[in-house]
Amino acid sequence: MNTPLPDVPEVRVVGLPQLTQGFDLVERLDLSMHLKVHGPLEPLSGEVLAQLCEEISLRGRGGAGFPFGRKLRAVAKSAIRRGVRPVVVVNGSEGEPACRKDTVLLNRAPHLVLDGALLAAEALGARTLAVAVTRNSTEISVRAALAERGLSDRRGQRPRVRVVRTPERMVSGEASSVIRAVNGGPAIPPGRRTRAADSGVGGAPTLLSNAETFAQLAVAARIGAHRYAHTGVGPEPGTVLLTLSGAVAHPMVVEVPTGVPLRYVLNLAGAPPVPQGVLTGGYHGTWIDATAVDETMVSRESLAGVGGSLGAGAILPIGPETCPLGEALRVAHWLAAETAGQCGPCRLGLPAAAGGLTDVLNGGGPAALEALREITQAVRGRGACKHPDGSSRFFSSTLAAFTDDLAAHVLRGGCGRETAGVLPLPLPGYADTQESIPSGERLAVDWTLCQGHGLCADIVPELIRINPDGYPSVADAIVPTHLRAGAQRAVRRCPALAMRLERIGAPAPSGIRAVLPSPVRKALGSGLG
Repeated sequence: MNTPLPDVPEVRVVGLPQLTQGFDLVERLDLSMHLKVHGPLEPLSGEVLAQLCEEISLRGRGGAGFPFGRKLRAVAKSAIRRGVRPVVVVNGSEGEPACRKDTVLLNRAPHLVLDGALLAAEALGARTLAVAVTRNSTEISVRAALAERGLSDRRGQRPRVRVVRTPERMVSGEASSVIRAVNGGPAIPPGRRTRAADSGVGGAPTLLSNAETFAQLAVAARIGAHRYAHTGVGPEPGTVLLTLSGAVAHPMVVEVPTGVPLRYVLNLAGAPPVPQGVLTGGYHGTWIDATAVDETMVSRESLAGVGGSLGAGAILPIGPETCPLGEALRVAHWLAAETAGQCGPCRLGLPAAAGGLTDVLNGGGPAALEALREITQAVRGRGACKHPDGSSRFFSSTLAAFTDDLAAHVLRGGCGRETAGVLPLPLPGYADTQESIPSGERLAVDWTLCQGHGLCADIVPELIRINPDGYPSVADAIVPTHLRAGAQRAVRRCPALAMRLERIGAPAPSGIRAVLPSPVRKALGSGLG
């Protein structure tokens, strides 16, 4: 049933609009309509702008939630110390299938985003502004908005403003990926973590935040901190943009004041009365159950209190008719395919985790579940970017949220429900590369033949290691596509002819078992002997 979200889904508002003001009048606010709706914007000094951000507790709306005022001060301090002009970057890259809020803003209210970015640029003395976008429609809208303002990337233009196109991938929206793309490189993390406030675009201090953050800044600068704080809850004033999809009758982007009950927002979109779970924060987020939904308000603090996350503003309920683990598996394979391929936890760990979840759903029993937990734990905190950590968080939350379904699959071979595919994913053929996508095959060993030569571990150490008993073990239940050739070579060169590749779901001949990590083999005892 997988139906990807349109570029610009339906937009609704709860209460008085701020970011979406004027959406009821026109489809897109050009410069003339933008000024009629919002009015002119006066420049502010860097100190006044930073104080405004601190008074309204403005945080980044891209997922991490870093205080924007602190980021602004860090960029200014670095620029003064080094004696260079900083750069401002609007991150409008939205490669996650469940997120559309920034795309909606840039497509329908591009001048509100540009207002905030240009306000920050003038306060910092920046003469370069870049806007990173993912989709064709967004690029067209932003370029039209720049033309309406007479802005371009021509030499001598102040500020120089350019649009940078990034691919529709999960890792493309990470800050370091966007900076690399603006610098003319590929939109993937560079493999090392550097603070953009110290060294970003062209090595200059860079203020980077997502489109909604700059739009919120423009609203606050117009109406002032006092009036801004009249909307929402005290510690987190203002409104937020949420993308609602999954098992809802009306997928939408909704502007809602903080403090509104989450249940009200879900009802607005036509979510199930009693969802099995609600994924909060998108595919790097966490699940909450139906009880928590009734106790939660739309705010970072309230969601965190029940184990949820505001994250990138994506909210995805699933109904009782679908297998939640099957839904999670679809996302898991997509996350594995989104790797930048630059570090082991991402390149190997995520396909291995997706394969481990496949084993659990296919009746692998307690041993498969334990193997999955080990892989998920091994990935966390070891990646070159945030993708492995976010994916690991999704895996761990899935295992913790659906314990009854997990028990049914582990102990009884299934929960009896089909996977409806309600969580949105790109249609087949979306990826530029198939690297790291699971191949659908697994390594298997005939333990009646294996003599422990260890040659296989030398040929493909990414998949196979030698355990303390001198026999091969592997944590990767499904062979990733990019390691299939190595796995085939290990099979061909096994002196005892004990190893082979077999398709998932194919019956194994007597004596053949999947190669499992040593803790799992010990758990199975003599069953592998």
